Amino acid sequence: MGVHPSAQIASSAKISPGAEIGSGVVIGDFCVVEDEVVIGANTRLETHVVVKRWTTLGADNKISAGTVLGTDPLDKSFGGERSYLRIGNGNIIREHYTISRGTERESVTEIGDNNYIMTSGHIAHNCKVGSNNVICSCALIAGYVEIEDWAFISGGVGVQQYARIGSMVMIAGNSGVNVDAPPYFLYAGFRIEPKGVNVVGLRRAGLDTEQIRTLKRAFRVLFRASLPLDDALKRIQHELPSEHTKHLVDFVRSSKRGICRR
Repeated sequence: MGVHPSAQIASSAKISPGAEIGSGVVIGDFCVVEDEVVIGANTRLETHVVVKRWTTLGADNKISAGTVLGTDPLDKSFGGERSYLRIGNGNIIREHYTISRGTERESVTEIGDNNYIMTSGHIAHNCKVGSNNVICSCALIAGYVEIEDWAFISGGVGVQQYARIGSMVMIAGNSGVNVDAPPYFLYAGFRIEPKGVNVVGLRRAGLDTEQIRTLKRAFRVLFRASLPLDDALKRIQHELPSEHTKHLVDFVRSSKRGICRR
């Protein structure tokens, strides 16, 4: 425990003696870092950031003004037990954002690496957010939600408890995610509906033309061919085999809430 000699801490900041502050960390004016917090190397906290107890941040994170990390869960069943928030490396979290710890004793809210999380939103207790995601301003992510990698969640989106959002998905602005959103596709609507393949997101993630063409065919089979779900999945599996279609099929088959299939 302790503060690394190379850390720069504003005189108005309040750092608990039980916190661990890594090399090259910069902590701005009026920040509060509570006991049993770990802040990794070269992470930067702007003014008025609060990092609450049992929170861990990795290296190279940038946390903007007014953000509060590791809040008690917004859950009436919470009894004050120890739980955790663990944030990876290279994340950008912009102004006035809140992320909660887990509800159950020793449970965890997890944020991966290289996510860009915009302003004035919330990630609730026990969420699992992967890496390289974009979560836009005023999006609200309820408890136990799982978001894979390379997803784009637009402004004003509301995600209900226990929903899953697959890799490279795009959710259009002001949509409501009430069921699982299988990977690689674009969804929109007050209760999300599949609209097409997230071509821009797939290209950004490095997929080539042939891989995208295969996923377009898989989209048509899953959502437009009027097949029973199991028949559609078997057809994708046998006619369009690839690492991405395998992930798509596995995601759908493991869904407990069901997918947004009209």
